[in-house]
Amino acid sequence: MTAHQARKRFGQNFLVDLAVVDAIVRAIAPKRDDVMIEIGPGLSALTAPLLGQLEKLTAIEIDRDLAARLRQRFSVDRLTVVEADALQVDFRQFGQALRIVGNLPYNISSPLLFALVDCADQVRDQHFMLQREVVDRMVAQPGGSDYSRLSVMLQYRYQIHKLFDVAPEAFDPPPRVTSAIVRMIPRGAERLQALDEKLFATVVQRAFSQRRKMLRGVLGEWTAFIPWETLGVLPTWRAEQVSVAGFVGMTDALFTAGVRA
Repeated sequence: MTAHQARKRFGQNFLVDLAVVDAIVRAIAPKRDDVMIEIGPGLSALTAPLLGQLEKLTAIEIDRDLAARLRQRFSVDRLTVVEADALQVDFRQFGQALRIVGNLPYNISSPLLFALVDCADQVRDQHFMLQREVVDRMVAQPGGSDYSRLSVMLQYRYQIHKLFDVAPEAFDPPPRVTSAIVRMIPRGAERLQALDEKLFATVVQRAFSQRRKMLRGVLGEWTAFIPWETLGVLPTWRAEQVSVAGFVGMTDALFTAGVRA
């Protein structure tokens, strides 16, 4: 089989360090009957060891040459190859208790993370390789410079744990950045929920749209409807100082006052 040339348009950096592969598989801890979906299997660095512990695996691969390699290497009874852009795939079609894994292309990581929120109720957990700075934003706490819209929206829906860093030398070709492995576990029905999730997303987006501005300046006419003292949030704060619970409180106050997204 001829060597595959990494394609920049697909953000391809292939994991080649076997010690890192082993560490990722141990972190995932596959069980024989898990319903697992791998995004971006590439040259099957993770695919092969995962299949060593799984009955079946579904892989989503946008590159038709790599998809053909996967079909050639693995039995169709064991590996189902979905040749598609992961951003266009409806993950709900794969059933319940999904375990989603992958070395995500950095150029689509944030849009894909947001897209996967739609199927979070059907997901057991997610393990992803991402650019370290993205993972740092995902786990950031209020008050830090990494705390962002991404932090709030994902922490609202998931418990998120940064597991370990992965050096550029673990890939071929090496990316210009350090990567990290993250574990995401969807929060259950008991989670803190806004009265209107669409409005919640709008409030968070608007608050972070001008990070340097105080909330009273960014939220404008909405400011009058928010009981700041009751929520323990000040109108002179910036978005990066507000916790997930604070954003939920602001949203519920606005919704109760008749504001809609």
